Amino acid sequence: MPDPRVAVVGATGAVGPEVLAILAERGFPAAAVVPFASARSAGSRVGFAGEQLEVRELTDDSLAGFDLALFSAGAGTSRRYAPEAVKRGCMVIDKSSAFRMDPQVPLVVPEVNPEAADGHRGIISNPNCSTIQLVVALKPLHDRARIRNVTVATYQAVSGTGKRAMEELREQSAAALGGGDVQASVYPHPIAFNVLPHCDAFDGPDTFEETKLIKETHKILGDDGIGISATCVRVPVWRSHSEAVWIETERPLAADEARQLLEAAPGVRVVDDPSAAGYPTPSEAAGGDDVLVGRIREDGSRRNGLALWVVADNLRKGAALNGVQIAELLVRRNLIRVPQQERVA
Repeated sequence: MPDPRVAVVGATGAVGPEVLAILAERGFPAAAVVPFASARSAGSRVGFAGEQLEVRELTDDSLAGFDLALFSAGAGTSRRYAPEAVKRGCMVIDKSSAFRMDPQVPLVVPEVNPEAADGHRGIISNPNCSTIQLVVALKPLHDRARIRNVTVATYQAVSGTGKRAMEELREQSAAALGGGDVQASVYPHPIAFNVLPHCDAFDGPDTFEETKLIKETHKILGDDGIGISATCVRVPVWRSHSEAVWIETERPLAADEARQLLEAAPGVRVVDDPSAAGYPTPSEAAGGDDVLVGRIREDGSRRNGLALWVVADNLRKGAALNGVQIAELLVRRNLIRVPQQERVA
């Protein structure tokens, strides 16, 4: 097919500019790239490949004539406008939580389950940022030794909440260092020089972030039998999420073999030389495409136990890059199309 016309929805948010930058960086084969946002942002300009593009208003009809739309605008916007795009023949890669657990919608990480994209019905979901880096690290280990249990504690950057959270961290840090009052509005407590065991809203004893990580991991790995326990923590870091991960496998898997499997895995870079302070950090991951894995060691507290430390840029691999990689996968497999039964005449 000819090069697709591509819409970037949510082009003025925290992730939208990253999507535009990565499309340009990777030379995505597009006949046109057009940014969209709400009426409030329409008419503003965003950068793309050395140009300044005018942002258009997102409406029911505005994606008619486009082949592919990358949505980065929140679940409410996706629920409202993604089906309208599909009706008009435009397929959607959605980065929100709107469709992730819909059994009709593939949930795709290209390094992990690219085959899931084949049966799409017009929408493909991008997993949650914390899930993406976790499953990229788990996949080669699961394939070799089958993971039975996972315990994970996440340490998530404020950029995962959006621009306002980043501004609040900056303002609170300045106020605290200056001896002034620290005011919290985005989070229920100050985030500067603090950590909050609270990502997303609480859903009973767990947060939605913890529930998403568990359910999405099951769906992507295709194995609901994995026991997963998660505690998600917000930390005063600009970008890049970190995860402390403990796993138990069905078959024995030594640390050295796990290290070799991870070194050969797509999208992974092993940084594991503790004697020289060699381990992944959020600063090192920021701006990069790889999932960094270190502190790979055997865990004697459980049968066939391993421990890992996993870090990735939440705005790139955790959102924008994964979406663009899905788009590249669709181009390679000639899958940028909406099945006829999903369209409305």
